[in-house]
Amino acid sequence: MRSDPNPHSALQTLSVGNGSTAKRPPRWLTWAAVAGLAFLHLPLLLIGLYAFSTEESSYQFPPPGLTLRWFAVAWQRQDIWDAIGLSLRVAATSTAVALVLGSLAAAAMSRTRFFGRESISLLIILPIALPGILTGISLRSAFNLAGLPLSVWTIVLGHATFCIVMVYNNVLARFRRMPASLLEASMDLGADGFQTFRYVVLPNIATALLVGGLLAFALSFDEVIVTTFTSGQQTTLPIWMLTELVRPRQRPVTNVVALFVIVVTFIPLVVTQILAQRSEQSRR
Repeated sequence: MRSDPNPHSALQTLSVGNGSTAKRPPRWLTWAAVAGLAFLHLPLLLIGLYAFSTEESSYQFPPPGLTLRWFAVAWQRQDIWDAIGLSLRVAATSTAVALVLGSLAAAAMSRTRFFGRESISLLIILPIALPGILTGISLRSAFNLAGLPLSVWTIVLGHATFCIVMVYNNVLARFRRMPASLLEASMDLGADGFQTFRYVVLPNIATALLVGGLLAFALSFDEVIVTTFTSGQQTTLPIWMLTELVRPRQRPVTNVVALFVIVVTFIPLVVTQILAQRSEQSRR
């Protein structure tokens, strides 16, 4: 039987868990991935760069100079703090509503069987799939028909429509992994419904709730289109940024605020990714 003249060549092709082989991707595919990442992230890097630019009204590359002055200017503007506070309140309230309704809907969809179940599940997910402008127009029409004045609560209701989907998808996936025998065993041992939820259900879905809540918060915090149709005279941070873009002066202030939004939305995404990986590793 002929032996391999280079025993170390086996390291070039590694077997993975599903029996397939992991090979080095073609060079063109690697460059395509690099180009795609650059296309997505270079604009974000430019926002950070122009937040330090000394130029007030135009974009020059490279910037004529760098300064921290715009951070001090942004810190002293009360309209920015008011917009940040409103966005945080709306995002927190929308996330709380989504956690309650999304988890209840996921429990109903995973533990019961009834006629039209798949259709209802599709209707729950639909707001995140529809273009934001359609959701905004439909919500504005519904508020007008119901006689509801546009306020902070109409923004919350608008954001909750798609925040629920974030919680629903994560909790539903966790419920499907939870063995039904756990609930049956809890009931057989004499636990009531609240005790079963506290000691069995909640520990199993806690990370899914946290991940869904963080994603919902990030999505609500930087929402623009739906907010435009449901805000009335209220100005959230993304609406403030959209308004400031048409002004020729102090554009670096807008970039400073945009940099803040990037950081606020980036941190929850990183946390959710870490939690999802740890949860997956703990279940293996």
